Amino acid sequence: MRFMVIVKATNDSEAGVMPSTQLLADMGKFNEELVNAGIMLAGDGLQPSSRGARVKFSGNKPTVVDGPFAETKELIAGYWIWQCKSKEEAIEWAKRCPNPAGIGKEGELEIRQVFEADDFGAEFTPELREQEERIMAQAAMNTRMK
Repeated sequence: MRFMVIVKATNDSEAGVMPSTQLLADMGKFNEELVNAGIMLAGDGLQPSSRGARVKFSGNKPTVVDGPFAETKELIAGYWIWQCKSKEEAIEWAKRCPNPAGIGKEGELEIRQVFEADDFGAEFTPELREQEERIMAQAAMNTRMK
């Protein structure tokens, strides 16, 4: 099972405050443990929402809204994609994570299971599955080429 582990934003991350050298070192060590255990598939930190945008849809009409966005507690500062045997295993790994907000601050991780092809049932036809496999193979090649 794959899980997205979402690092929730803080006032500091939204203000563009960079993590301390100690936090970067602790996260590097943790990421190394995840990779060595075969858990971590991907992960990155995200720029503050002031550098982002949202595309909202009303029917077929898209509207672009530039950041920053209110409600820091609802924003994302980073993510991992983990391969785990269960949600419980993902939780155990998350509990080992250094506090992403830094020592003595309030930090939060959210764990969400990623949909797999079989989760979509009969609506995900063989043709759609084939298309998805082609897209993902191309995406993997694009990643290797960069």
